[in-house]
Amino acid sequence: MFLKIDNINKTFTSEAGNNEVLKNVHFDIKENEFVVIFGPGQCGKSTLLNIIAGLEKESSGNVYLEDKKVTKPGPDRAVVYQNILLFPWLTVMGNVEFGPKSRGIKKSIRQKDAQEYIDLVGLNGFEKSFPVKLSGGMKQRVGIARAYCSKPKVMLMDEPFGALDAQTRYLMQEEVVRISAHEKRTVLFVTNNIEEAIYLADRIIVMTNCPSTIQKEYVIDLPRPRDYTSEEFLRLRQEISSIVEFTR
Repeated sequence: MFLKIDNINKTFTSEAGNNEVLKNVHFDIKENEFVVIFGPGQCGKSTLLNIIAGLEKESSGNVYLEDKKVTKPGPDRAVVYQNILLFPWLTVMGNVEFGPKSRGIKKSIRQKDAQEYIDLVGLNGFEKSFPVKLSGGMKQRVGIARAYCSKPKVMLMDEPFGALDAQTRYLMQEEVVRISAHEKRTVLFVTNNIEEAIYLADRIIVMTNCPSTIQKEYVIDLPRPRDYTSEEFLRLRQEISSIVEFTR
């Protein structure tokens, strides 16, 4: 299997005691599959994503990418967070090309690749703009372009549109679908927004409250682009929402 999450457990220890966050989490992801992790707030979704990214150490269990154990961050995984941390002193071009530049990629090659992804996310003409001049949605586009430009095998997206207004959020969801169709990549996307999950996912993994484990999985076999008001979309929304509410 391309990406394997093998019986992950995570407990945080503090002076107040132990806080078990993840319990026996196990699932596989196929190459180029778009999987959404969905569940109630504060159920450990982001912790799981950080473990897969190599940014957080699991208490037990393992993560494997192409049969290689994940033990630390690496260029084969890129993370896009809700609050995009762009370098304010760098332009759009400078931010997007940062990863390849830090790996010593030749300037002509990295800027050619960066321009391709800047164009792909619809920011042509903003190459010389600094982050302070960009809207929230534009900053997220830069973050997505930067992640793709590093040529990762897996895109890890942690509620990337959670801080955006509703209209911009819908627009960015459409953009992610368009970009994913153009730039095939394995994506693991965390959200607590059920409409977003159904709109984006090939498969949804529903998590319980803490200690969080997998409650149910759904294969979303709806044609794209998806219609938020279709009968099947609304049926799935009601069914998945009801089981998540049951765990609260």
